[in-house]
Amino acid sequence: MGIMAASRPLSRFWEWGKNIVCVGRNYADHVREMRSAVLSEPVLFLKPSTAYAPEGSPILMPAYTRNLHHELELGVVMGKRCRAVPEAAAMDYVGGYALCLDMTARDVQDECKKKGLPWTLAKSFTASCPVSAFVPKEKIPDPHKLKLWLKVNGELRQEGETASMIFSIPYIISYVSKIITLEEGDIILTGTPKGVGPVKENDEIEAGIHGLPKVSSATLPVRLQE
Repeated sequence: MGIMAASRPLSRFWEWGKNIVCVGRNYADHVREMRSAVLSEPVLFLKPSTAYAPEGSPILMPAYTRNLHHELELGVVMGKRCRAVPEAAAMDYVGGYALCLDMTARDVQDECKKKGLPWTLAKSFTASCPVSAFVPKEKIPDPHKLKLWLKVNGELRQEGETASMIFSIPYIISYVSKIITLEEGDIILTGTPKGVGPVKENDEIEAGIHGLPKVSSATLPVRLQE
């Protein structure tokens, strides 16, 4: 292990990982609640690395939104560089997982959709990607057998099973890698189940994976962006 590798532990991927690739519309129940159509291939969008909000840091609400939503997602952290990999080999490139929130300015996204514009303003603002502690791959033998949950101020808002994904994790990795070269420390957010909804200033968001007590994200306060 070289000096570079030693100073870039995968367990702190958010400090040095470059790419955050997000998949939209990957749970049928969420597609229905958004009145969208299920598509034959994944919808992709990107967040900048400055979107990371590691455990314990606040979620920043942009001044230009009046309707900030939580979207709970399983994040897949890449363990090595990956380009145009076949689906059958895709899981070999996974280093581990993290629970993520794709914070979304829903009012802005609705406007973008109406105008046929990209979702950048709605999805890619500073601190729009809170992440839990890293979970090594060995701790999750099958990422399609997880149950995710999210509470706002102690009230359960989202609960979803990764078994309900429309596109599987190996399919997504293979698909993305044919378009975007993925590097070690990059993360793919795999979509949100139903139950997305608004948060306001000073709300507290808590999320976790059933059966993995260590992954419960520390409570994240929502703050207005200065």
